[in-house]
Amino acid sequence: MTSAVTRPKAEPGPYRVMVVDDSAVIRGIVTRWLEADSSIAVIASCANGAQAVRKAEDQTCEVIVLDIEMPEMDGITALPKLIRANPGVQIVMSSTLTRRNADISLRALAMGAADYVTKPETLRGAASAEDFRRELVEKVKALALAKRNRAHQPLPSARPEHQATLPEAKAQHSFQLRPMPRIDPAILAIGSSTGGPQALLEVMRAIGPNLHVPVVITQHMPATFTSILAEHLGNAAGKPAMEGKSGEVLKPGTIYVAPGGHHMELAGDRGKTTIQLNDNPPENYCRPSVDPLFRSVAHIFGSRALALILTGMGSDGREGSRSIVGAQGVVVAQDEASSVVWGMPGAVAMAGLCSAVWSLDKIGPQIRSMLTGGGRAS
Repeated sequence: MTSAVTRPKAEPGPYRVMVVDDSAVIRGIVTRWLEADSSIAVIASCANGAQAVRKAEDQTCEVIVLDIEMPEMDGITALPKLIRANPGVQIVMSSTLTRRNADISLRALAMGAADYVTKPETLRGAASAEDFRRELVEKVKALALAKRNRAHQPLPSARPEHQATLPEAKAQHSFQLRPMPRIDPAILAIGSSTGGPQALLEVMRAIGPNLHVPVVITQHMPATFTSILAEHLGNAAGKPAMEGKSGEVLKPGTIYVAPGGHHMELAGDRGKTTIQLNDNPPENYCRPSVDPLFRSVAHIFGSRALALILTGMGSDGREGSRSIVGAQGVVVAQDEASSVVWGMPGAVAMAGLCSAVWSLDKIGPQIRSMLTGGGRAS
């Protein structure tokens, strides 16, 4: 009879991170970047997936940064093994930006990865490397924070010079819902970020058979990823789906995804609505950003606009949702328990802009009811 493995007890302290990459140079750089923030401790560094799985059986990691292309065992093979070895761990896939890696990253998200980051060609000196460093640290901290909040665990303390960058613990949230008016939606506008691809796929599967209005989506993603996301969403919904293109006329029952690197807005009127892309400065540090899309939806569709905010970091979508509500449209959001990170939906809910806050498994059926019944959600 074999005895159960005794795992180290998870203790309060810095967020516990594992870095997995076949390049010792990259592991060293990423480790230094992460540990420059005193709220993060890299407790393991591995050269391939097989090493990571063995380490995960003995370590209580909260976040794993997992490279895709590695010898002996690659990231996509290691992913389910790491989740089994350390249930609840948040895994961030890391890869260079190629179409193949983008497709693998989206598959990884469907398999349980929490998010992804795209590595630049070099991690030394370039502006792209600084963007990668900032994105990686922000995502690791946001995912670890969400994990501890769900487990009601204390957050790490920080040295005074790091206090400004340390996420705050969330108290029990309370928010007030707006009345749910009767609505006959002429468009569905969706904003999402961290955890968004999985959530979008679930929503599109549920509403696809009954989708008779255009769907416009801003998901925080780089170019290449957004075109593949559109393909996956079209397959899930059984409807046409594509990246938005300037001048394209919206068609009923079609899904349009804002292309990475460009804001997507709408122009014209309800009779003929076209997509307009632009390279205006980022909003909420994002391009594409949800706010410009939602503002344009509010302007054209008014009381027939239905907006949905899904899981994501930050507060992008809050001011755009304010425009939707100001035009008598309806905003709904994903709840905290089913969100990977309750930043964007939380910001909208806490601002009092939502008529409903639903768990992910309820969002699709409720929106389907609104689209088919021309009225309130059931």
